[in-house]
Amino acid sequence: MTGCASPILSQRALNRALLARQLLLERSDMPSLQAVRHLVGLQAQAPNPPYVALWTRLQNFRHEELSQHIMDRSIVRIALMRSTIHLVTAEDCLTLRPVLQSVQDRALKGTFGKKLAELDLDALAAAGRAFLEAQPLTFSELGKRLQAQWPQRDATALAQAVRCSLPLVQVPPRGIWGASGHAAHTTAEAWLGRPLAQGQDPEAMLLRYLAAFGPASVKDMQVWSGLTRLREVIERLRPSLLSFRDEQGNELFDLPEAPRPDPTTPAPPRFLSEFDNMLLSYDDRTRIMRDEDKHLVFTDNGIIRATLIIDGFVRGIWSITQKRKSAILTINLFEPLSQVDHAEVAEEAERLFDFIAPNADSRDILFINQK
Repeated sequence: MTGCASPILSQRALNRALLARQLLLERSDMPSLQAVRHLVGLQAQAPNPPYVALWTRLQNFRHEELSQHIMDRSIVRIALMRSTIHLVTAEDCLTLRPVLQSVQDRALKGTFGKKLAELDLDALAAAGRAFLEAQPLTFSELGKRLQAQWPQRDATALAQAVRCSLPLVQVPPRGIWGASGHAAHTTAEAWLGRPLAQGQDPEAMLLRYLAAFGPASVKDMQVWSGLTRLREVIERLRPSLLSFRDEQGNELFDLPEAPRPDPTTPAPPRFLSEFDNMLLSYDDRTRIMRDEDKHLVFTDNGIIRATLIIDGFVRGIWSITQKRKSAILTINLFEPLSQVDHAEVAEEAERLFDFIAPNADSRDILFINQK
């Protein structure tokens, strides 16, 4: 495309490309382990949202599939992109964590880092590794053990410094559907019995991002990953990528072979989980959500609510409450539904009940117009 103006992709074209890559135009028969890899992980601050994220994308997905992958260590929970907890394959844990070390380093420079001024962080990391590889610990337990060696330092800051320095995975029962337990940690090397990958390969990571989220701008890639200065990485990749523009004139990059469906392709209603990666992986989120609706989805305390997408775009938020043998699905709509959409949402809601509340004798759907 050298010397030619980049083709313009409309908002709906970007939306349909995203839905296709996120397995949301139609449910995929992809195995769950492969899906987690394809999606470059699932954001997982809370234990249950990744299960809903896979259910809404895959045919016949069952809770025990993901639980078993966590138990057999083929999938782990670890802080990666944006220094937030993600559910990723063991291989991605080992290869992506070194690439994202600078994100963890930057996270430590805030309040916790200031409390640890002039402390030998290498010695702290070594002590933390010894404790965590002897037995999995919560951050509270780890902080108390570290404070015994550094009594003048804040226990929480000590534990968080170890979190940023070492690749720490959360061990079961954390992340198992129906189980409960505090987040206990050990090192990825101890849990997986393998070392982290040598060196860093941001190029490979960005190609994976484009396969799951593209077309995208450099700013989008930086928001998704938490990394900075990615323009130089993309420039190295430019000869192998396609270049587009969005309707605002921003340059977008994409893989030549990636799907870019017709913008008129039908998109069924889908219930997205809390913290769904699609809502967190762009500088410009308008391909999936209107700017004026963002405050209804993103809370002041960092919660990203579960959303309902209709015709490919976020049009409401939802929650399920269960009490004894009853379940109520509350859907707060950002705009009224047509009769056709209402019927399709109700049909999809029955599938959601089957997954989240299969033993409920009574099921009710409460539609509320938010605006």
